[in-house]
Amino acid sequence: MMMTSGSDNTLCGRLLLIDSDSACARQTCSELAGALLVAPQITHAGAGRDAFELLRKLQFDVVICDLASLGDIAANVEDAMGRLVRLANGALILAVADSSSVSAALGAMRAGAHDYVAKPVNGSVLAGRLAELAQRHGRPRSLGAEAAPDRDITDFAGFVGASSAMQFLYEQISRVAASSAPVFITGESGTGKDVCAEALHAKGPRADSRFVAINCAAIPRDLMESELFGVVRGAFTGAHEDRKGAAELAHGGTLFLDEVGELDLSLQSKLLRFLQSGCISRVGETAARKVDVRVICATNRNPMQMIANRQFREDLFYRLHVLPIHLLPLRQRPSDIMLLTRHFLSRYAQEEHKRFSGVSAEAAQQLTAADWPGNVRQLQNLVRRLVVMFDGGEITAEMLEAADIESRVSNPAPVEAPRAERRIVLPMWQQEQRIIEDAIAVFGGNISMAAAALEISPSTIYRKRQSWSEMAAAG
Repeated sequence: MMMTSGSDNTLCGRLLLIDSDSACARQTCSELAGALLVAPQITHAGAGRDAFELLRKLQFDVVICDLASLGDIAANVEDAMGRLVRLANGALILAVADSSSVSAALGAMRAGAHDYVAKPVNGSVLAGRLAELAQRHGRPRSLGAEAAPDRDITDFAGFVGASSAMQFLYEQISRVAASSAPVFITGESGTGKDVCAEALHAKGPRADSRFVAINCAAIPRDLMESELFGVVRGAFTGAHEDRKGAAELAHGGTLFLDEVGELDLSLQSKLLRFLQSGCISRVGETAARKVDVRVICATNRNPMQMIANRQFREDLFYRLHVLPIHLLPLRQRPSDIMLLTRHFLSRYAQEEHKRFSGVSAEAAQQLTAADWPGNVRQLQNLVRRLVVMFDGGEITAEMLEAADIESRVSNPAPVEAPRAERRIVLPMWQQEQRIIEDAIAVFGGNISMAAAALEISPSTIYRKRQSWSEMAAAG
């Protein structure tokens, strides 16, 4: 069964709805038409095979797919979605799944779906999610091998990694790079936030213009404003000439504010004014200068905690936090550890004119099992130290122990800690809260995706958050 309703518009264009439940499909069409200012052209396919026939003939801008309706394509949801992604030719894909089928929703997103919503579908929620996806991804382009590649990408714009987390990051960078909206990168120290910023610049339309980075934590507070916005001659002692700031130097290109949370509150207000107006004033002058830059910022701290502690302006955060990207710590993607190790080993062995044959099984096991609190940077430093300290051959566990001055790779025999020094065991609800909040942060605040990753329903997260709030209020 196929039916078409509505008319063309520039908001959603052509929309394909795949749902084997005709009554549910009619309700979705009706609610969408009522929720959107302009009704899109909606084509309904009652089965996966019907949808595939339509996708072979027509170009769609958006595909809303009930995952249970793809059973005639493949027994595995991930396989079926992979085929759908390839045929959709760059359309935004929104998966719909029963609240008890979060593992299927997660598989669909691994295969290339952009997001998912849980049943029963609410028209206004669905319309809002579509608008959010359109804003985030812009005009969809062909996903092709990008969304469902025949082989994993192992090297991407300075990043090295083939894990599913890194594949997701590569696609996210490719999509976000085309926009001019601000990007907010979070992640622990050593995860590659600066690499991510440079990748966004290199992959975007401003690649031929300047990329200017400024470390907000490394510059004294009394000099930060002049470094960021520039200074005119005589503005203060030592200002012997007019000088452009980072924002002006980056005109037409990208301005990267690393450790943006370290900015003084007074300077945060000036940064907010710049983001709102697109104009700057050098220190010591009143004239405004128009500056066109794409702003990318990063922090290794929890921005919501900084806001709660009144260290970061909430209005500035939401002005910057348009396109969030979170970089996972190395311990959460152990499959990339040996890939990175071999990459750094080859690189530094060439620099030092030495030959290494690889890494022993025991050494590889130790490397993979390590916590890596310093993340990729710590691993990189360790491998470089190994290359400098030893003449070549196979990297052994003994060599690791000798080179690992942080004592993170070697596994000494456990020693009974004095009672006063033993780690505090948190109550189960607090550990559960930490896990859920971390998952939400990984997906930039998207509770649906966090729920899918944790294999629980979004309603469970909302319910638990409510109970935590009540506990806090009671305490």
